[in-house]
Amino acid sequence: MRFQRIAMENFKCYENADLTFDPGVTVIHGLNGSGKSSLLEACFFALYGSKAIDENLEDVVTIGADDCTVELWFAHAGGEYRLTRRVRNTGDRATTAKCVLETPEGTFEGARAVRRRVTELLRMDSEAFVNCAYVRQGEVNKLINASASDRQDMLDDLLQLGKLEEYRERASDARVGVKRVRDDKQSRLDQVDDQIDEKEEKGLHERLNALETELSETTAEIEHIENQRETASETLEQATAVLEEYEKRREQLSELTGDIDDLESEITETEREREQLKERISALKSERGELRGELDDTLAETDLDDADPDRVAARIEDLEDGAEDLRSRIERRKVEAQKHNSEAESLKAAAEDLASRAETKREEADALESELDDVRETVAERREKLADIDEQVETLEARFATGDIDREGAADHRDSVASDLETARQQVTELATKLESERDSLREAEALLEEGKCPECGQDVAESPHVDSIEDDRERVADLEDDLGTARERVETLESDLERAESLAAAADRLDTLESDRANVVQLIEEKESGLDADEARVEELREDAVELDAQAEAKREAASEAKQRAAEARSVIGECNQDHQEVKRSIQRLERIETLLDDIGDREDDIERLREKRSQQAEMNDQRRERLAEKRDRKRELADQVDEDRIEEAREEKQRASAYVEKAGAKLEDLREQRDKTQSAIGGVTNELEELETLRERREDLAETVSTLDALYEESEQLQEMYGSLRAELRQRNVETLERMLNETFSLVYQNDSYSHIELDGEYQLTVYQKDGDPLEPEQLSGGERALFNLSLRCAIYRLLAEGIEGAAPMPPLILDEPTVFLDSGHVTQLLDLIAYMRDEVGVAQILVVSHDEELVGAADDLVRVEKSATSNRSHVSRVERIEETVAELAD
Repeated sequence: MRFQRIAMENFKCYENADLTFDPGVTVIHGLNGSGKSSLLEACFFALYGSKAIDENLEDVVTIGADDCTVELWFAHAGGEYRLTRRVRNTGDRATTAKCVLETPEGTFEGARAVRRRVTELLRMDSEAFVNCAYVRQGEVNKLINASASDRQDMLDDLLQLGKLEEYRERASDARVGVKRVRDDKQSRLDQVDDQIDEKEEKGLHERLNALETELSETTAEIEHIENQRETASETLEQATAVLEEYEKRREQLSELTGDIDDLESEITETEREREQLKERISALKSERGELRGELDDTLAETDLDDADPDRVAARIEDLEDGAEDLRSRIERRKVEAQKHNSEAESLKAAAEDLASRAETKREEADALESELDDVRETVAERREKLADIDEQVETLEARFATGDIDREGAADHRDSVASDLETARQQVTELATKLESERDSLREAEALLEEGKCPECGQDVAESPHVDSIEDDRERVADLEDDLGTARERVETLESDLERAESLAAAADRLDTLESDRANVVQLIEEKESGLDADEARVEELREDAVELDAQAEAKREAASEAKQRAAEARSVIGECNQDHQEVKRSIQRLERIETLLDDIGDREDDIERLREKRSQQAEMNDQRRERLAEKRDRKRELADQVDEDRIEEAREEKQRASAYVEKAGAKLEDLREQRDKTQSAIGGVTNELEELETLRERREDLAETVSTLDALYEESEQLQEMYGSLRAELRQRNVETLERMLNETFSLVYQNDSYSHIELDGEYQLTVYQKDGDPLEPEQLSGGERALFNLSLRCAIYRLLAEGIEGAAPMPPLILDEPTVFLDSGHVTQLLDLIAYMRDEVGVAQILVVSHDEELVGAADDLVRVEKSATSNRSHVSRVERIEETVAELAD
């Protein structure tokens, strides 16, 4: 990059300045405070705007002015650029009124767009520009005083290594994001496992079976009690009838009847229980039969000959091993399909990008071709306008060719005639006034004469000596009337002459205008026609580029199609494996069901045997009760034979017992019905929980598959992060080695003292200066002059590293040194001159700008610019010194 020209208006101390920069070393010389640094600040401000200044935006506008303008012309990478910034300071605060960057590729408008484009062109923002190419006044120790980490960040940004750190951080963010999602999915998976374990621990199937059994028993008990209550009601009616007749007899038989009733009740209750046990045994047998039937059906669906538990368990283990092999194969194929899909998407995106670029090229070519048609049409219109102008010029020039007034004298002739007309009009006015006065005097004289008085003195006519003078007055009036008529004719003649003169003057003015218009039209035609060939060539080039890009896009699409086909093949294999896996899974489920059925059948047989024993025990107990009951009844009959009232007592007791049973049965039935409703509700709840358990199992399978995929993606992100970190470290080490070598070369060139052996720069950009005896020193321990030389050496080494590059040269901005001689003695100023010459001649820096008040630097200039400030206006002015040798001699004297 090379500055070509800077133009300023109302920028800081400059009211108006325009300076051209040439290649080589340009020294901007002047007294302190003359405004030298402001020239460089204007260039820096033009490139980066408000980012380039430490003060507020309104401070760049000259005091008393409403706005300022800075224009910078520069060349970069073979192209010509022009940058214009205008700041308006008329409101509450200063604002950027205009910011335009004209480039070979097009025009960029707006402060942000321009700053972004400049940063892209130079590959550095404003801070990187200062750290690399612009050594500003007062910042001599900036890099030295910076911490190692800050210095590392500065140099990494300059060398574009910050991008790798940005990519590494993006990969880290992606890894963290994947981990966050994976942990969330794993947490959900754990929650689902806990929910499944919680539900499985409840023994839902056993609870359901128990509840269904309980419901069956409750329903049977309700029916039994209802029957018993109906029987008790009948007994109550009968007892009531008997008590009406035999009430007294039942008093004696009351106790015996109570015993009999107790025994009968116990027998009845036990028989009811035995009946329930019988029904339960029957139900268990039925369930066992159903389970055996299901076992036979399930066994028929397997490849086993019998339901031997050991063979079933061994077969399940074999099938689970096969399922695990299928899952591993599916995972491998999924990774392969994902890889091919990613490749296809990448190729598809590249093809779409190439196609988009080709379409853009075609649209640009169409637009340029349309512009060419407009230009040709404009040229044709201008040629028609030129012919029309020529025709008008010829007509107007013919008017002057036939007259006695030439074109150059038309305006003077018009002015002369206008002056004569004005004189004539004044004469007419004067004559008319004088005539009116004379007429008034004549009328008064004639009136006095009619009264017999003298027109002059007012005496009687006989006594007046002036009566004859009235005739003289009449003659003067007549003469004045003749003169006035002649003057008015003169005015009319001159008015006609003025009209013709004004017409000729207008024709002369029109000729001037037409000739100016003709020159402009000719110039416009030439300008329009000059660019037609280049634009036509550009159209052809754009169309050829579009064809090439379309071909590349088609190649990308074919490659993407092949990748899609490979992904489809992988998915096909996955589908086959999934089918096999599902079949194995169903086989395992059938075998597990066989194990469950074998356990259930064993449980049923144990329950049947236990209930049979209990029912047998109850039968023996009832036999004993019946024997006692027979004894009680025999005793009761004996009492009934002995006492007639026994029958009455028996009837009373039967009534009481029947009434109590009916009441008790009603309450019992209410409790049993409530218990039945609760049992039915509980069955519904268990059924819902079983359905939820199945849903949870399906959800767990999906979550487990997602967690497995995220684990693989997390590992890929981690590997990508490590790759960017390793690449950045490798490139940084290469830069450190090159920068250390260049720093030592530059420092040994500019530093005369023999006290130091070399400078070391480690991988963390920590700087150490070694003395001849090997003792290390921090850069901060150097003297002020040594630090200044150290900083200049470091800046120039950084500039060399960026300019020469690790793998090839890169376009760089000018090397700018603002007051570099601060803290330097005369001897080291000479070394600074050698450094400037070295950077120009050996390193090949195209343009070096040096601002200094030091006269010793003038001799290093290929181009010398002097800056002076007016003591009266306090405004700075720049001037180029043409004879540098004479100026150097004068400064030496």
